[in-house]
Amino acid sequence: MLLNLLLVIEVIVAFFLVVVVLLQRSEGGGLVSGGTNSLVSVRGAGDLLTRITWILGSIFFILGLLLTIVSGRERGAASVVDRMKVNAVNPAELNRAPPEPPAGTAQPGPAGSAPAPLQAPTPTLNNPFGTPETGAAAPAQK
Repeated sequence: MLLNLLLVIEVIVAFFLVVVVLLQRSEGGGLVSGGTNSLVSVRGAGDLLTRITWILGSIFFILGLLLTIVSGRERGAASVVDRMKVNAVNPAELNRAPPEPPAGTAQPGPAGSAPAPLQAPTPTLNNPFGTPETGAAAPAQK
């Protein structure tokens, strides 16, 4: 519940932060057009928008840190090793040979034999001048 509330507030603050940054006046002009008839002067509007940007930026980063802390605490303080119960494994059982199957059960493949390993073909070098060579070094050209 708290995580969802912080996330919604974070999105709202991010939206207002984007709007305030877009409203600021840049060197080539901006979305804020300050004329002589405006209630707030251009300099005063710039100072106000700068202050609002700093405040919203600070709130954004603080909310980001809070979201990280709250989401970490909701997952629990246990490490992955604690959750998997690795310490409960007996090391002597890891090195033990697999148990023999009962007599009369069918084994895959020939009885008691492992599958034959695959053989890679002999590498050959293709000579661009016609005859294939098997591993011979090409003569050096001058």
